[in-house]
Amino acid sequence: MLYEQYKDRVDGFCAASRQDIIRSIKRLVDIPSVESAPQAGMPFGPGPAAALAEGLKMAQEMGLATENSENRIGWAELAGTTDKQIATITHLDVVPQGNGWTGDPFNMVERDGWLIGRGVTDDKGPSVLCLYALKFLKDNKVPLRYSVRALLGANEETGMEDVEYYLENFKAPDFCFSPDAEFPVCNGEKGVFGATLVSEELGGNLIDFAGGVANNVIPDRASCLVKADFAALIPRDGITLEEENGAVRIRGWGKGGHASMPAGTVNAIGLVVDYLVDNGLCTEKENRFLHFLQKLHHATDGSGVGVAAKDEVFDPLTIIGGVIRMENGRLYQQVDSRYPTSITGEELAQRLVKASEGTASIEGVSACEPFYCSAEDPAIQALINTYNEVTGENAKPFTMGGGTYARHFPRAVSFGPENLTTVLPEFGGPIHGANECANVDQLMQALKIYILALLRLQDIEL
Repeated sequence: MLYEQYKDRVDGFCAASRQDIIRSIKRLVDIPSVESAPQAGMPFGPGPAAALAEGLKMAQEMGLATENSENRIGWAELAGTTDKQIATITHLDVVPQGNGWTGDPFNMVERDGWLIGRGVTDDKGPSVLCLYALKFLKDNKVPLRYSVRALLGANEETGMEDVEYYLENFKAPDFCFSPDAEFPVCNGEKGVFGATLVSEELGGNLIDFAGGVANNVIPDRASCLVKADFAALIPRDGITLEEENGAVRIRGWGKGGHASMPAGTVNAIGLVVDYLVDNGLCTEKENRFLHFLQKLHHATDGSGVGVAAKDEVFDPLTIIGGVIRMENGRLYQQVDSRYPTSITGEELAQRLVKASEGTASIEGVSACEPFYCSAEDPAIQALINTYNEVTGENAKPFTMGGGTYARHFPRAVSFGPENLTTVLPEFGGPIHGANECANVDQLMQALKIYILALLRLQDIEL
């Protein structure tokens, strides 16, 4: 049994690798890898391509075999003695930096045992852990039954075209886990719905409206420019006012976060919409659409717009408004919903239009249906047993609203490295938020779990 033979070597490897891992994470975080316009040979722009090249360079420095497939996705690999394969999959692209950072998001710093920078948790830190897990297997000359491949994606945050390309051109692994969520093991993910709600041409007092950085990020700030008397208006909590070219700039200041976990956030778009409505600053035509937006932003469970839903497998539906913009007199509000099995993407689109009471059309609808793998699967049991052995817990697999690569594979789960009980320091923030941070001790524990899990997976029948 490989697990019993090699498990006592893991702690020493993790301790010896700690500083190298921190340096490796910084190498990746310091590359701004937000998707941008395609360039020749770089389908997701130069940032993701540069991060992928650097990740594969690290793997080569470890003596691992690597492959870069058209700058869409790459991997490091160790060969096994059979034709079966275990894979990990992480991503090196990141969401835009957003607002509110106290330092440069693309210059990772370490403070009091925490790493701070865009991607330290989502998902550059975990990418490094996967490479070091393979390094352990190589350095210790572990005789692998199944090949082990560490996949590095470049388009997870904005479309997952990388993994779709991979599965169209390469054989799916026999089992795969994605370190892009929370521990212990996530064996099911809600459906992911996205669309844009479009107003009719308003032709009223609104001159401009903008907010949000990505569809799957709850905006922490938004602003509109409206024809109004600046002297007659009074700021309120979360709202500041500026006079601008004879009109008024209304700025909303909320609390951002990930679209799949809206609890505790404050959507800045909703703050601005409320101020416009409460102060009677818009025409009747504009107000009809703004009232619809209020119903959307006031209830992240979807009850305001008639899409609330739940089932016996997943937590209830969530829905948020992400990016808003004004163009040619129309408002465009992107929405992101994470939904259970009791509703479909088609139903979501229909109900949203109905809730608008004729004030909105819908464009750009996309939906990925929920997926679920049985917790009794031997591979999933290998992961949960490893986690419990390392932590001393008695945790069970769970389902979530976030969308990871796992949903694209026939047999896959997401597996750490976050822990929802972790209390962030006052200087740190969550994934997709300002001052994204990761605890170094927790990362090192995750590395131990990943190495032991890969050893345990070698001992089961896939």
